[in-house]
Amino acid sequence: MNAREISTDLAPTAVGPYAQAFAAGSFVFCSGQIPLDPTTGKLVDSDAAAATEQVLVNLTSVLAAAGLTLRHVVKTTVFLADLDDFAAMNEVYTRYFGAHRPARACVEVSRLPKGARVEIDALACEE
Repeated sequence: MNAREISTDLAPTAVGPYAQAFAAGSFVFCSGQIPLDPTTGKLVDSDAAAATEQVLVNLTSVLAAAGLTLRHVVKTTVFLADLDDFAAMNEVYTRYFGAHRPARACVEVSRLPKGARVEIDALACEE
């Protein structure tokens, strides 16, 4: 199998023993991104919109390191610490993805790494 690890300094380093993303064949599997500022290492979590914005900036950077964009994403999973943040997250998510509508699941979870309120992972496919 033709597989390779994807990494970039423009997104936070992994907070565990995993890659930011992994390319396998025509697919790129992006690990969950939380709202860490890659420059400061601090959580951007003042509200759900700001957190989602940072998550999607990070995800966009990881995809770029693989030579892809959000338009290549075919599936995401959104993890929210509080489902009451759904509308705020969805507003930012819609702005980033525009008319492109990948498949998506969204779930409320009891906790996320570093106390984040939003985490998003993605599966992308090269054209």
